[in-house]
Amino acid sequence: MKLLEPGAVVDGFRIAACIHAGGMAHIYQVSYADGRTGPGFDMAMKVPRMTAGDGAENIVSFEAECQIMQALSGSHSPRVVATGDLLRMPYLVMEYVHGHTLQHWLDTPLPLGMAEVAPLAAAVARAAHAVHQQNTVHLDLKPANVLIREDGSAVLLDFGLSCHAHYPDLLAEQLRKAVGSPAWIAPEQVVGVRGDPRSDVFAIGVMLYQLCTKTLPFGEPQTAAGLRQRLWMDPVPPRARRPDLPGWMQEVILRCLEPEAARRYPSAAHLAFDLAHPTQVRVTRRGAQTKGTSFLTHFKRWIKAAGMHYQPSPIAEQQLEAVPIVMVAVPHQDATDATLYSLRQAVARALGTRPGARLSCVTVISPHLTNASDEAHSETQVHRRYLHMLHQWAQPLDHPGHQISCHVLESGDVAHALLDYARGNHVSVMVMGAATHGLRAQRWVATVPIRVAMDAPCTVILVKQAHPFVQLGTSSTAAALGRYSDSDPDTHAPHSADQRTDA
Repeated sequence: MKLLEPGAVVDGFRIAACIHAGGMAHIYQVSYADGRTGPGFDMAMKVPRMTAGDGAENIVSFEAECQIMQALSGSHSPRVVATGDLLRMPYLVMEYVHGHTLQHWLDTPLPLGMAEVAPLAAAVARAAHAVHQQNTVHLDLKPANVLIREDGSAVLLDFGLSCHAHYPDLLAEQLRKAVGSPAWIAPEQVVGVRGDPRSDVFAIGVMLYQLCTKTLPFGEPQTAAGLRQRLWMDPVPPRARRPDLPGWMQEVILRCLEPEAARRYPSAAHLAFDLAHPTQVRVTRRGAQTKGTSFLTHFKRWIKAAGMHYQPSPIAEQQLEAVPIVMVAVPHQDATDATLYSLRQAVARALGTRPGARLSCVTVISPHLTNASDEAHSETQVHRRYLHMLHQWAQPLDHPGHQISCHVLESGDVAHALLDYARGNHVSVMVMGAATHGLRAQRWVATVPIRVAMDAPCTVILVKQAHPFVQLGTSSTAAALGRYSDSDPDTHAPHSADQRTDA
């Protein structure tokens, strides 16, 4: 299809400047031709290229994009205004999002600091997770397809190669080959497996590698053999290219780039969590190495990859449900031994059915507890004391299949602090006591748990102490917690009564 001229009118939309001319489509700024007010945002029209030399994938991917984008909602994808008849004039009118693509940061001459890289990558991970929650996997994440708004949030562009679990996968059905951008494509995509959210985690890892080192981890292979190498090969460790890179960042990057999807972050939400809380990242040998993987290891992986049979992935929604971020609100005062024990038992049950889940232990302290002029009550010392308390409380829950992190929040409004944390970290399940932080449940008073349950963006489990409750043994943390005493693992106590509410 030839380039549209400025001023032309297509189905009531007036064409303005062509803002992008790509290999698969042209994008124009448009407005309503009759002068009426727009939908509340600027608009752009995407028109696929359909000249004699263009491949069938152009129109197939355009058809897939129209189908998928109309099914998406939220702030992490452009809003759809109208679509054109595929037989007469194919087009897609959508929101024109203002901002910069990630390529803008890659084009800067100086290396970026972690204070810039981590928020950018976390924003991309949150956007990917929001799309995954809608059973869509992007499968073509790269710097040109990620736009960062002025407020720091990310918008994913170009869903032409994407896969939606509830719609036919047109690309897989009609093209029967690996599709994606060679530099960012995940190993499983190379062999034709589509629909795994961890493929997008791999692509985010490639972009993180780029942002930190200004190089691509696997180059830009142009052949099938070059693409297949990532099924068994690791990239050069980022710290070998940039020695000042923190170990935690290399740990994050290389975990994203694991050849086997099962060894990557189980969801983009888990990745965003680590990027937002670098002090909680557990740095292993992977994060400390500066030398590449040995030839023998790569050879063993090559043998394994040659005989591996890749299976279709479960739908995104099912995968995310199996690996939630579980948050527990642990009261630091006015809590009985029985309440704390029942709370931990409820968390153990929540984690027991989800082997890939992450546990985040949170307590909220009042700003009045800190005193800058008193070293013993300084903000640092108070936070360290309560972090130690959380670690001791969570120690019996530590399990190789779970990641556990502890966080002390400072706020005068406990419910607001817990809700903000849950929203900002994509918490799927929140566990908390039925009465916490000294607030007595009364019919005419909205307690912290009730306020949280009413406004929470996730499932809330309210734990109520069961009666009668066997007397618990005293632990070494009693001095730090006042009335708190840990449970003896051999002490028998009845299960707590959980009240579950889906917000």
